[in-house]
Amino acid sequence: MKLFRLDELDAERAANDGAYLRFLREPRMSAGLYALSPGDTDTQTAHDQDEIYQVISGRAELTVGAETAPVGRGTVVYVPAGTQHRFHHVTEELRVLVVFSPPED
Repeated sequence: MKLFRLDELDAERAANDGAYLRFLREPRMSAGLYALSPGDTDTQTAHDQDEIYQVISGRAELTVGAETAPVGRGTVVYVPAGTQHRFHHVTEELRVLVVFSPPED
């Protein structure tokens, strides 16, 4: 078993001055914590992997392909591989659990 605590992961992410911290990489999946503050720009591009986002805290809008929806705590979103997507209009500190399958490089 591997056990992670979100508050510790977020502290590690912040200490490394990054918006993203990958904390798990296994043969068939990887996971990370992504964070954006109000006014930040999400510079993601389409990935080669399928993704699941679970919003842990905060509020923003997420555009996936041609669809846009508000997201907040408890929202779970599937993003197919190769699909353009980005968070925007972040109104509250956003923390998102990200799962990639297969694992990101």
